[in-house]
Amino acid sequence: MRTSIGTAAAAALALGLLATACTGGGTASPPTGTPEGTPVTLGNIKLVSYSGCDDMLDGLRAAAVKEVGPWGFGTDMVFRAGREVDIAAQADGKAAPAHSTTNVHEAGTDEPDVVKTDGERIVSVTRGVLRVVDASTKKVTGSLRLLPAEQSWEEGNLLVDGDRALVMFGEGSLLPLGAVAKRPAVLPGPRYVLVDLAAMKTLGSLTPAGQQVDARMVGGTARIVIRSQPVVTFPEGRPDDSERTRVERNKKAVEEAPIEAWLPSYEVTGADGTTRTERVACEQVSHPEDYTGTSLLTVHSIPLGSAIDGGEPISVAADGDTVYATPTSLYVTSNPRWWSGGRAIRTGIRLKEPPTGPGQAEATPAPIAPKVETSAPAEKIEPSNDPSMPSLLPEPSATPTSSGPTGDPTPDPTGKLPPPATEPPTGTPEPRVTEEKAPPERTEVHRFDIGSPGTPRYLTSGEVPGRLLNQYSLSEHDGYLRIATTSTGDSGIVAREGSSGVYVLKADTLEKAGEVTGLGKGERIYSVRFIGAAGYVVTFRETDPLYTLDLRDPAQPKVSGELKITGFSSYLHPAGDGRLLGIGQEASSKGQIQGTQVSLFDVSDPAAPKRLAQYHKKASSSEAEHDPHAFFYWEQSGLAVVPLNSWSGEGNSAVVLKVGADSLTEEATITHPLPKQDERSPLDPRVRRSLIIGDTLWTLSDNGLKASDATTLTEQEWVPFT
Repeated sequence: MRTSIGTAAAAALALGLLATACTGGGTASPPTGTPEGTPVTLGNIKLVSYSGCDDMLDGLRAAAVKEVGPWGFGTDMVFRAGREVDIAAQADGKAAPAHSTTNVHEAGTDEPDVVKTDGERIVSVTRGVLRVVDASTKKVTGSLRLLPAEQSWEEGNLLVDGDRALVMFGEGSLLPLGAVAKRPAVLPGPRYVLVDLAAMKTLGSLTPAGQQVDARMVGGTARIVIRSQPVVTFPEGRPDDSERTRVERNKKAVEEAPIEAWLPSYEVTGADGTTRTERVACEQVSHPEDYTGTSLLTVHSIPLGSAIDGGEPISVAADGDTVYATPTSLYVTSNPRWWSGGRAIRTGIRLKEPPTGPGQAEATPAPIAPKVETSAPAEKIEPSNDPSMPSLLPEPSATPTSSGPTGDPTPDPTGKLPPPATEPPTGTPEPRVTEEKAPPERTEVHRFDIGSPGTPRYLTSGEVPGRLLNQYSLSEHDGYLRIATTSTGDSGIVAREGSSGVYVLKADTLEKAGEVTGLGKGERIYSVRFIGAAGYVVTFRETDPLYTLDLRDPAQPKVSGELKITGFSSYLHPAGDGRLLGIGQEASSKGQIQGTQVSLFDVSDPAAPKRLAQYHKKASSSEAEHDPHAFFYWEQSGLAVVPLNSWSGEGNSAVVLKVGADSLTEEATITHPLPKQDERSPLDPRVRRSLIIGDTLWTLSDNGLKASDATTLTEQEWVPFT
């Protein structure tokens, strides 16, 4: 997810660690739910490679059989559609004009998005079609359909290096209501298509079996993080079978499963259309000392300048949810409380239900509606335990990603958020709990070296208490990794026991250097931003405390100041000169949300942060609240562009704000022509992205690109996508 702030949707590396206890300074208060004086455990272990396939099979069988329940491993019920690719002008070498790039977390580390530009051309993928638009002539110079029309609802993302584009489909995408697709016997994985932008032709594709967690690109090499589960066929039983009988029968199925059930596989298709299937070699799979055996993580390295050949992927017997990267390090994190080998531990994950029978619900996945917001919230917010939910509703599980994490959250007609993830929805049969007590709530962190092309190199692992919100909860700076998490205590309910903290780890060993905890008691984190030696954390329940943190001394991080205001910011963006922009929801003093708000904060004095200005659009929400790629800020002219979606469904637009020294002024509203709806594949009418090339402001929707004068904001050209 694209890189979702909620991130939304599939999963990455959850290594079971044997942590060694250590202590450190800088603690404002002990983590919530931890007895006073108990040291925080931060692990530092090494992965071990299997010696061969026999060793791997023995280890995975033994670990996986411990996770078996009466219904198998437990699985995500949400139906992901099948996908088949139906493959049905470039720059002139002059210096490109000043232009914006994708809004990414770390400079030098690119993230997948629906649009990219090099200052001379705009490359986008919408409705299954890759298009190139010449920025000077404002004409489409090339297009290539990569998905059949009946599956064009599936969102694609891009990474671009020179004349090569890696187009990504199926990153945990959900089947929207009314879409036409056949349910495959085995759900296929995401698909990565390499395209020559100069010739507008495909050069090959990679299709891993699994789900994308997220992806990053450094120096023209894309790193794709894939999560796969063992393919074990559990025998069907009779409705009157006892739970013990089902468990024993399923254990036997695991104990007899071949190595191919676990080994991650992937298909490679060449430019000539020939396809071969490969598997990760047993010697390329590593494992920690403690692991579940119910999932594997694989990292594929794809140099965009070469042909797709599968490379030399590496795998780890692991699971997870979040990817963060710098130009030299790839971090993958997980929280076993939420991803525990597929076990039914009252998580926010929809688990596979037992077969239909007396008193049992039918296990048929419900279709997911397209990303359109129509209903206005009306009641008090009840923060959820779901770490992927930064504002209104949780996104589909991250890729969770990532990557992924990807829909725009839709307010419930009542305005209430879903119940905490530890409590099943009303009227839904409660999943069986296969453990008497949930595992400790903690976030495990794993670091890989990606400073050179080729296969990443594992470096170290560690852990911190609590769970993080998204990739912005992590930041590497001057040899230290800062992590912001929310801890809920033993009951897992944030509203009663929760508080948050920031932990500082040594990047080379991931051992703890310091911590500051006790932030926002009874609340959870809604947004985090680290800028240099400063940190900013927003927690929320009824009001929004914005905490400023002094992180100059890694051993003694501390709270510098606190600002309490109504509403909350779910994304924070640096605005230069000691200022910070926050995008989120305004709320009443009782926590009733009231529509999208943008705040300009003065954080030049960390001890006394203040809000200088606020823009508020009633009865609206914004994709930028959960996906930072949708937020645009051009510091050179002080322009900020925020997509807006009306709760009433009356319109979708983008508001252009002028960010002054102490003001936010609405300059214009940009709208796109309403598309002609396709009953087979509903169009998304929203303005999704904004970018600047020279003196032109471009906005993107499924329907086309609009060019506006960046100074006067008058329309220059409409480029329809036919």
